[in-house]
Amino acid sequence: MSISVSATVLTGLIAWTLLLLVLMEVLRARLVAIKAVPSNGFQPDNGNLSPFMQRLARAHANCLEGLPVFGGLLVVAIITGRAGVTDPLAPWLMAARVAQTSIHLASLSVMAVNLRFTAFVVQTVIGLVWTWRLLAG
Repeated sequence: MSISVSATVLTGLIAWTLLLLVLMEVLRARLVAIKAVPSNGFQPDNGNLSPFMQRLARAHANCLEGLPVFGGLLVVAIITGRAGVTDPLAPWLMAARVAQTSIHLASLSVMAVNLRFTAFVVQTVIGLVWTWRLLAG
């Protein structure tokens, strides 16, 4: 039995979120190791750390916020045997998610924020299309 594109993308979304978490924890562990921050000195949003670390925390939170929505739609399609609904756009969703996160990590310039928002809109439109098609039967 082969894995559907939707299942692969769902796994990719989870892996991407996990990768950001691991990156954040590695960077935090380094700060503790060099005694720059005590182990109990981290704020959940990394507000007391560098701008990059703050963006990383927010980018990770963005992934967590989107996972129940987009991942949930992928799960519905997979468990109902309707991955054909989500398969065609699933790689585009993944690409838009990676683009949104990467842009968020790179910059907060006006251009970057506009591009990041565009990537988010792509994901939202895909989610709306999937919802409509899954509900319409």
